[in-house]
Amino acid sequence: MQVTLKSIGTAHTDAQSIPRHWTVSDVEGTLVIDPAYTEALSDIKSGQQIAVLFHFHKSPPFSPAFLKQTPPHRDRPFGLFSICSPKRPNPIGLSILEVMGRRENVLQVRWMDMIDGTPILDIKPFIIDRDALPSRKAPPKRDKNK
Repeated sequence: MQVTLKSIGTAHTDAQSIPRHWTVSDVEGTLVIDPAYTEALSDIKSGQQIAVLFHFHKSPPFSPAFLKQTPPHRDRPFGLFSICSPKRPNPIGLSILEVMGRRENVLQVRWMDMIDGTPILDIKPFIIDRDALPSRKAPPKRDKNK
């Protein structure tokens, strides 16, 4: 099955050094989203955390040699699907970023682990409290007399 993804925007940062993972990053930057999607950003607010899916566009082509890799902060090889390496069959990354502000189609963010020019594939809300999810809330009770 062929799967085609389309970039919705681009990540930008002036940082010269990018941390290996968003959990150890204080890097700030922007996500410049295609103006056609500006309305989709309307409910994103400062202080909110968002999950950003992106393309590891500078990664080498995948080969079986990458099935086990030794992360730079570990002392032994790990199976690819248990680590966050950019060398993947589908070079898709996931970062949780904090929104510091929004102006039209531009999100100011921090905790970036993406290099300047990284294509953004999607943005989703990051909700850690499972019980706070709208889909988990009980529907309102209906008045049986109506």
